[in-house]
Amino acid sequence: MAISTPTDGGASLQGEAKARLVQRMFNRIVPGYDLMNRLMTAGMDLRWRRLAARLAQPFAAQVLDIATGTGDLALELWHQGAATVIAGDFAVHMLQVAQQKLPESIPLLLADAQNLPFADASFDCVTHAFLLRNLSDLDAGLREMRRVLRSGGRLVCLEITRPEPGIFAHLFNFYFYRFVPALGGAITGQRAAYHYLPHSLTTFPRPYQLAERLIQAGFSSVHYQLLGFGAVAIHIAIA
Repeated sequence: MAISTPTDGGASLQGEAKARLVQRMFNRIVPGYDLMNRLMTAGMDLRWRRLAARLAQPFAAQVLDIATGTGDLALELWHQGAATVIAGDFAVHMLQVAQQKLPESIPLLLADAQNLPFADASFDCVTHAFLLRNLSDLDAGLREMRRVLRSGGRLVCLEITRPEPGIFAHLFNFYFYRFVPALGGAITGQRAAYHYLPHSLTTFPRPYQLAERLIQAGFSSVHYQLLGFGAVAIHIAIA
């Protein structure tokens, strides 16, 4: 039985079916993943990760970077003085690339963001970049991140979001829904993955809605800032 659809790349799947699709998809796109990130964002993704790391206030902190991918955010947290950084992902091929980038002092962990293998209150900071749209249960994932944070700890979420209606939103939709799948297919040979990417945003909560979900997950305060003309959001939630 197919686990994806020809119309949305499988973005509308739920539960375990979505988890299997996402895991398989990210393992497949590894060879062109970093290049696509640079091309899609004109190199801005590295700047966004640096900002996300700074907002996490990692200096001398115990930090978990979950859905680390090829390790760019984990590396930035380390550069900004974190005492410990643990980098986790549930796509083993992503971790293999991350291993080539990261210093030996950053342990790599095969881990699911919705079932973290850590005790309660283990970290001062939890960070992730472009994870939340891929969770099979968003609220369960947010609660799990809250669980492993110490009181007063910070969760920093870097995520694509939908721009508010207007001229830029029309341009963004054409670019994201039409151009990106074609580019991704040409670069990685995995057009379906880059068809999934924009469609994973279609029903994803808007920034203010995600802030509400974070409060419901147990965070005491949440604020966010928009980047990239409103196409990217960073949420900072305090445990």
